[in-house]
Amino acid sequence: MALTFGVHTGQQDCSLEELRRLWRFADQAGFDWLSVWDHFYEVPFIDGNGSCFETVSILTLLAADTSKVRVGCLVFCISYRHPAVLAKALATIDQVSNGRLEVGLGAGWHELEYRDYGIPFPAIGVRQDQLEEAVQIVRSLLTQDSTTFAGKYFQVQNARCNPKPLQQRLPLWIGGGGEKRTLCTAVRYADGWNIAYVSPQVFRHKNRVLDQWCEKEGRDLVTLTRTVNVGFYLKTDAAAAEAERQRCLSQWGPLAEMFEGGMLFGTLKQAVERVGQYFDAGASRVTIALRAPFDWEALRGYVEEVLPVFR
Repeated sequence: MALTFGVHTGQQDCSLEELRRLWRFADQAGFDWLSVWDHFYEVPFIDGNGSCFETVSILTLLAADTSKVRVGCLVFCISYRHPAVLAKALATIDQVSNGRLEVGLGAGWHELEYRDYGIPFPAIGVRQDQLEEAVQIVRSLLTQDSTTFAGKYFQVQNARCNPKPLQQRLPLWIGGGGEKRTLCTAVRYADGWNIAYVSPQVFRHKNRVLDQWCEKEGRDLVTLTRTVNVGFYLKTDAAAAEAERQRCLSQWGPLAEMFEGGMLFGTLKQAVERVGQYFDAGASRVTIALRAPFDWEALRGYVEEVLPVFR
């Protein structure tokens, strides 16, 4: 399996033009994947007053601004939009991208966003049930002439979605690391699975659990793509790298201990070893997650010194 590289752009705390410059760079620099997230506020949360562009509209612009990379969202929160309405938007975005769209779906977690926007935040088991219903509705609307689905949480009756995506089968992803429900949902319904901010050791463990679910569900292991997002906090020299590490830990606050293992710290030389560990653990793509301000020197160094090692 070919090893690929991605860029995940959190569309927060920067101008639209800065984002577009980053997308165009990634599209031409040899990356294979380019994605956004689905949030209303900055993450990690500060006060909600920073800029954070809405996801469906910004993903449409991303699709129009690029021509080579696969594009998508990691991941759409299924609580924020009815899955049939989301499917309609996705079919349009695939047309805009000329058939380059891949779609991540997740059960949602950011309770503050739910509360502030007046969206019910049920227990995780309910949200997992909703995710299973949502992915089936989205898949059907993107592939079938009409869709009728009578779920506990979502219902559609003879719903149509035209025009269809340009791709005959638009890839759907499930995001998250829950071993009892999320990974099972990925095996049952998705083309790919993504997890964010975990160490290579944790990724290896989750990947083995995913294999076990494939065996239980009778699915060929190689038909499910596995990828990881890692925070990008690299610098070109050791002193700057340590300062950037401390900035990251301060930025994430109480969450730093949980996510520290899933961040790229240090120099570009150290990044080669770390990225290789993810590939050895079973990832087919390593995606660097960027937040403004973007360090162009480190990013160009990553392209020049890390990507060629694995190609």
